[in-house]
Amino acid sequence: MNDVYIFDALRTPFGKGNKNGALYEVKPVELLTTLLNAIRDKYNLDTSKVDDCIMGCVTPIGDQGSDIAKTSLLYAGWHNQVSGVQLNRFSASGLEAINIGAAKVRSGWEDMVIAGGIECMSRVPMGSDGGALMYDPEISIRINYVPQGVGADLIATKEGITRMELDEYAIRAHQRANRANEKGFYEKSLIPIKDKNGLPILMKDETLRATPTLEQLEKLQPSFEQLGNRGFDEVALSKYPFIDKINHIHTAGNSCENVDGAAITLLGCLTVGKEMGLRPRAKILAVANACTEPTVMLEGATPAAHKVLKKAGLKPTDIDLWEVNESFAATIIKFQRDFGLTDDNLNINGGAIAYGYPLGAIGAVMLTHLLDALEERNLKRGLLAVHAGGGMGVATIIERVG
Repeated sequence: MNDVYIFDALRTPFGKGNKNGALYEVKPVELLTTLLNAIRDKYNLDTSKVDDCIMGCVTPIGDQGSDIAKTSLLYAGWHNQVSGVQLNRFSASGLEAINIGAAKVRSGWEDMVIAGGIECMSRVPMGSDGGALMYDPEISIRINYVPQGVGADLIATKEGITRMELDEYAIRAHQRANRANEKGFYEKSLIPIKDKNGLPILMKDETLRATPTLEQLEKLQPSFEQLGNRGFDEVALSKYPFIDKINHIHTAGNSCENVDGAAITLLGCLTVGKEMGLRPRAKILAVANACTEPTVMLEGATPAAHKVLKKAGLKPTDIDLWEVNESFAATIIKFQRDFGLTDDNLNINGGAIAYGYPLGAIGAVMLTHLLDALEERNLKRGLLAVHAGGGMGVATIIERVG
């Protein structure tokens, strides 16, 4: 069994996920191509040595369809020997791509893999691909499906989390992200997007904004109450009869924003990496996936984290930094409670509530941030966990080397 090393991790800046966003004019293939070119040129990479390119993409249709991984490799001029595949494990897609790449390297069947994810939500909105899970009434009723926002409100109700707690967490998330931005934390691994003439289109995250006040957040109306009133609350309550009423307290201020963005990670075995002149930054110690009850849906990060710790033979106290996806404030607060974490070791440089949530890429983006944060603070181990639709969760533990 080969040890699996991370040689580098890069991401694009995030553009707002609508037609007024800075990256709306940029094709998804161009976003990935920018990252592929950047990592190739940074190391004068012999791309014929890379076995595969695995990309998460939650809505693989239109500009993102027809195997965007291989399309981007061809457009970037990488060697024809490099294969490419896209996959969909909902929000966990980007991290799952990395974990599958790690498994390929660990097995010895492949030596070097590019993995990550992409989502251009301004061009291909969430849910554009349809699917039985959400759009077939017979199937969604049988499996007790509710939209994620209703699931997040269900978690808040079930866990006794208040609206003020959600808003206060959102404020802290913005504060951490803004501090990181002011210190230049994101610049280390962020590759600017330019047009064909080399002129800048987007140099930094378009979505970062001034930290809101509690008074501003308190004025926002619940985002998912109307959805709940369409019958989804009844579906959720049929699964949780001990709850009288779902408190709809998530708003645009304490939930994530849809964005355009991509991220990639270069993984491989040490022998081939050294032959290519690459210096490892971290080692992947263990990966895991898990699943929970699909109606509440967004609690999968906790069992995935427990499972990956067991696989690695570690305890929560062995982890220096944690990264968990901030789709909704209640999900991150619950995870915090589950493991007894604080703002000092969880999402220390901000999360998706502040900088946005590119569905297929978010896990890969978080790995980039976790790796940079470990190096910035000279710490050893980090755990990354992502909850996803259907109750799924994916987790990874990395350890710095060198």
